[in-house]
Amino acid sequence: MAIPKTIQAEAGQLRQELNEHNYRYHVLDAPVITDQAYDKLFRRLQQLEQEYPELVSADSPTQRVGSEPASHFETVTHEVAMLSLDNAFDEEEMIAFDRRLRDKLDYQGQLAYCAEPKLDGLAVSLLYEGGELTRAATRGDGRSGENITANARTIASIPLRLLGEKVPDRIELRGEVYMEVEGFDALNQSQRQAGGKLFANPRNAAAGSLRLLDSRITASRPLTFCSYGIGLIEGVDLPPGQFQQMMYLREIGLPISRQIELLDSIDGCLDYYRRMLQQREQLAFDIDGVVFKLDDSELQRQAGFVSRAPRWAIAYKFPAQEVMTTLLDVDFQVGRTGALTPVARLEPVAVGGVMVSNATLHNMDEIERKDIRIGDVVIVRRAGDVIPEVVAPVVQQREGELPRPQMPERCPVCDSEVLQQPGQAAYRCMGGLVCAAQRKEAIKHFASRKAMDIEGLGDKLVEQMVEQGLIDSVADLYHLPQAQVAELPRMAEKSASNLLEALDQSKKTSLARFIYALGIREVGESTAESLAAYFGELEPLMDAGTETLQKVEDVGPVVADNIRHFFDQEKNRAIVEKLIAAGIHWPSIEVTQQAQTLEGKTYVISGTLEGLSRDQAASLLKARGARVSGSVSAKTSAVISGENPGSKVAKAEALGVEILDQAGFEALLGDDR
Repeated sequence: MAIPKTIQAEAGQLRQELNEHNYRYHVLDAPVITDQAYDKLFRRLQQLEQEYPELVSADSPTQRVGSEPASHFETVTHEVAMLSLDNAFDEEEMIAFDRRLRDKLDYQGQLAYCAEPKLDGLAVSLLYEGGELTRAATRGDGRSGENITANARTIASIPLRLLGEKVPDRIELRGEVYMEVEGFDALNQSQRQAGGKLFANPRNAAAGSLRLLDSRITASRPLTFCSYGIGLIEGVDLPPGQFQQMMYLREIGLPISRQIELLDSIDGCLDYYRRMLQQREQLAFDIDGVVFKLDDSELQRQAGFVSRAPRWAIAYKFPAQEVMTTLLDVDFQVGRTGALTPVARLEPVAVGGVMVSNATLHNMDEIERKDIRIGDVVIVRRAGDVIPEVVAPVVQQREGELPRPQMPERCPVCDSEVLQQPGQAAYRCMGGLVCAAQRKEAIKHFASRKAMDIEGLGDKLVEQMVEQGLIDSVADLYHLPQAQVAELPRMAEKSASNLLEALDQSKKTSLARFIYALGIREVGESTAESLAAYFGELEPLMDAGTETLQKVEDVGPVVADNIRHFFDQEKNRAIVEKLIAAGIHWPSIEVTQQAQTLEGKTYVISGTLEGLSRDQAASLLKARGARVSGSVSAKTSAVISGENPGSKVAKAEALGVEILDQAGFEALLGDDR
């Protein structure tokens, strides 16, 4: 039967594409498609060749493994070909594999299998002669590979000499060189610090490290090795089963998988697969599936091989963690602290068994470093419950000049200014009091004990009131309708009345507490106290330039910029004005630019002072250069004791530290207060 020209053309195109991808994966270590995409192309070519056997050619990717070895390494011919494995992608295919084997072997009972995780690294062959490692090679095209002996000798998990009394005269074994996730992360971190190339995943890092010409660099990389099979052996009779053979390799000093198991049936295989899938994210290394091998060596021999794979083994692949799709657009989400995060909007695609249409891009620096453009075909990765991320663009598939994502100048939520501080990757919305994305956190902070100290206004109640639409900003707190508050879950008339009373009491505060309550970025309690002590009132602070702000203790260029940008937002100022109009007030303090008469001194305040809160007293001391501490030590200059002092006075007496009463405190400040 003549083969349709369209089928011939499709098969030719598939062979060309697969050969190119094999070359990039096995020789260049720079794949441009994911495993899932490759498997799809490969299985289509297999289907065509099964339907039209005349299409099969010696150079078809279905008839060999990988591609030609790289020219800069000596070529090594494998004494026994390193074959690949057929794949299964669901339980039906696994059951069909078991059924085919039993039919082929005319075997009526349950078949036993040896199972182990499928490591995601680089397949290698190790040759030991007289117990000594004499050669290491990559798999290459399955028949010949690259001589990487010098590099393999640098890997600590590969023994240079075998151990024990059962060492064979010669043994060629197969295994995987890979990199654990922790080592991979550390390698990329050091590459980033050195301005070097970052690796996309542990598999690429392992392959690239193993195939370096300079073995000294390979020695510095966190590579490890795991044995999974034997090519040939001379001088020793092997045990009759795959599992016991792996135990023998461990006995003579070779590492094997800690997750290896002997299973008594295909049902055991399916259960093992489910367990490994659940454990996948807890393992120290990447795996992309599970390998099952018929345990009985004699039955393996009877089952035989097809052109590129043994009939008695199969790889049951996990759902893909990396897939390709199109980046449709980039949006920006505003977090609870005001940070803007770029989010990829994707052509929906299944990743790890879940449909994904959004993925993180981390920050603008990462977008620039990876050169991601809107309209690119991109590789998307999802591991377990981790948020999907865009790993990299497939530049080879980029058509024309595509637009680069741009950080918006205004917040997409509240239209406030968006700024990036020098030396920081994050861009932030400056509308802290008005931005809906930051609303809950802003209100929680405003009500907290060290800010306005609104008793009874906990985090859950804030969330309920925001979600019910009772408050849009902190200013709305002072206009809450008692009836609606009482209707909230776990609230009633009494609790609502108590909350409104607490809100009314919070109106009497200190300038330092109010400044801190506004939630200006990097303005903590100490800085707020310094600002209050320096400016004395809110208006001069709101209007101060960055140069003036930097004259205040604890205020540097970054904090000064944060303060200036916060008050430059008209919406923020409007909220502040509403708060003042609602009745928030504080005692006036005139302490601007006091002489630093107490510089170098440390004081502790205990008890209640007449006419001053503890915060106000501390501000007066700090304005004169003193340090105010919360604990007494031998280095304390004095303890200022008001009414009902605590244990700090007793400790001061025990240490011989001076104790000042209210009159002594006023004398300490001088007549200029």
